[in-house]
Amino acid sequence: MSAAMTSLERVLTALRHAEPDQVPLFLLLTVHGAREVGMELEPYFGDAHSIAEGQLRLREKYGHDCLVGAPNATADVEAWGGEVVYRADGPPNAGEPLLADVETIRTLEPPRIDGNPVVARSVRVIEELAARSRGVPIIGGVVSPFSLPIMQLGFEKYLLLMSERPDLFERLIALNEEYCVAVANAQLAAGATAIGYADPMSSTTCVPPETYRAVGSAIAARTLARIRGGVAINFASGRCAAIIDMVAATGAVAVQVGSEEDLAEAKAAVRGRLAIIGNLNGIRMRRWSPVEAEAEVKRALAAAAPGGGFVLSDGHGEIPLQVPDETLHAIADAARRWGRYPIDWAAG
Repeated sequence: MSAAMTSLERVLTALRHAEPDQVPLFLLLTVHGAREVGMELEPYFGDAHSIAEGQLRLREKYGHDCLVGAPNATADVEAWGGEVVYRADGPPNAGEPLLADVETIRTLEPPRIDGNPVVARSVRVIEELAARSRGVPIIGGVVSPFSLPIMQLGFEKYLLLMSERPDLFERLIALNEEYCVAVANAQLAAGATAIGYADPMSSTTCVPPETYRAVGSAIAARTLARIRGGVAINFASGRCAAIIDMVAATGAVAVQVGSEEDLAEAKAAVRGRLAIIGNLNGIRMRRWSPVEAEAEVKRALAAAAPGGGFVLSDGHGEIPLQVPDETLHAIADAARRWGRYPIDWAAG
């Protein structure tokens, strides 16, 4: 039996496609931290210290292997001056699209990183987490340059831009690349261990594989080449089986696989090239009994844990606020019970 590792050692071993002492567990809890510190979501997401405190309390509570240093995807809209809409029972969403007229892309410039209060807030969260927690991976995050226009323009207008205005499309992507790289590198400099690269637009749920081959993968490869640290690509529950081989060529170190995908097939397709993260169903998780939670953990472990290169997590990148503490404890307990290497029981 392997000696106990720190969470960071455990995750890095898995990302090297080897077997650590046990399968790393990422409970990607972004909104739950507000409850831990007794705050409503809007003021919570506006205060770096509260976000960091919430993350530290959640890890102490469940014992999982990461801290989320960039817990609000709409920060990338807010940093550009866009509207963010808060709600009481879930994560914030982008409001009215920032770019009402596509012609404004001609004169648009990316926000300055230095002095931007939204970027500064995410940097402060990561700095505090790095100062207060040793040996635990801190996950930063950005929305990909290819996916950010969904919130900047609205989905329908973005699709029209792609097909009808390639000049403006290319300029917007270039601006988003500059922003994405700058924010990711600022988070890494602040102490983030790796960057989650949210790219739902690239999933085959949104566009055909041919579009990813021609556009999304090239954007990802250019962007990741300039990010000075490891990157995990996340499709926010979108399907990726048909493009996963192309994902492996982008320079990413891991891919988060949605709950509709076959974990064993995904791992076989990119074995030794990409680590697999996933793929518990966060929506169904809201109603799991402890017995069901344990069964789902065992299913995922049996499919992808043997041989290493696997991190147990949800398949979306954010666990809903409606998932109760009892279920989260059951997931964490099952991961510790059944995820210790060697996973001999899976062969049976």
